[in-house]
Amino acid sequence: MQIIVSSASLLKNLSIVSGVIGSNTVLPILEDFLFEIQGEELKITGSDLETRIMVTVPIQNNASSDEIVRLCMPSKIVLEYLKNLPEQPVTLSFDKDTNLVEITSNTGKYKISGQPANEYPKAPERSESKEFSISGARLLDAVNHTIFATSNDTLRPAMTGVCFHMNGDRMVFVATDAHRLVKQEVQGLQVPEEGMIIIPKKPLNQLKSIVPNDDAAISISFNETHLYVAVEKVLLSARLVDAKFPDYNTVIPAQNPYKLIMERNELILCLRRVSVFASKGTSQVVFDIKGSQVEINAQDIDFSYEGNETLPCQFDGEDMKIAFNARLLIEMLNNLSGDKVLVELNTPSRAAIFKPEEQNDGEELLMLLMPLIVGL
Repeated sequence: MQIIVSSASLLKNLSIVSGVIGSNTVLPILEDFLFEIQGEELKITGSDLETRIMVTVPIQNNASSDEIVRLCMPSKIVLEYLKNLPEQPVTLSFDKDTNLVEITSNTGKYKISGQPANEYPKAPERSESKEFSISGARLLDAVNHTIFATSNDTLRPAMTGVCFHMNGDRMVFVATDAHRLVKQEVQGLQVPEEGMIIIPKKPLNQLKSIVPNDDAAISISFNETHLYVAVEKVLLSARLVDAKFPDYNTVIPAQNPYKLIMERNELILCLRRVSVFASKGTSQVVFDIKGSQVEINAQDIDFSYEGNETLPCQFDGEDMKIAFNARLLIEMLNNLSGDKVLVELNTPSRAAIFKPEEQNDGEELLMLLMPLIVGL
């Protein structure tokens, strides 16, 4: 069988699929792309057993519509070849008996030895699934605001993904690593009955490359074990985290009466400078809040380093000193939207709440960070 396809189109779709292919795979065949050809369509699949992406590419096919070819091709060599090939039509010739693939371009011919497709893992069955829809822009916004706060601790699997909590006409996206927590609520959605699913970090990162950042609705379905996302010619499936997510509402303080407002970008730049002088073990920076000014200081006693800066602020509480891990705080502020940040405080030992001063309609973003003991 021979097919003709645009080299740029093929490379673009292979790059999408390659995002799920790992370097240390459980099965050697998972380092390959699965090619499935029938009629005028080429379906390309990549998988790591937990996450699977399949894209459909239009082609010219010289075979009958009933003929089907399924073959696995090594991902690295195919990608490297196409990355160095100018845009042009390429012809792929498949020999089902020898699993040999010949690629013909304007300037040369190349042969690749493939593997039988019957060894490739099968796709998960989509049985008894529930479904909801959300715009691509809202989905990406929620994922970008939460994914950075997930944990890498495999001993606490529930924290290694983002929790999607469905309740009536709203959905709450939550992530935590036990030091910080991020919660974004999106209203005005039609979702199934109340429930929670936890989606791992890897498939959420893959969504960023396949979901368009616009108002078009994205169809998402799930069952007890898997998530399925369909976007145009791309289908992503992922195994859900089989764990119970912590009760995040009990962690969020019910009342933080003191309000601190600061310029977000000024604060980020200040923290980057001052944290250079902080202890490498704790990255501690201390906020000394007095009236309309905040003095931010850090020191490393072991090396006699010390740095401090003063920034203007709006504050309606009692003077206080409170300390944070600068690295975690900078990462949170980078993922917070808006020009100004609103910090809700209680005491130096209670969790601080960070929010944009102005929220988008139908959305509420909240980030929580546990303080350090001043002097650590």
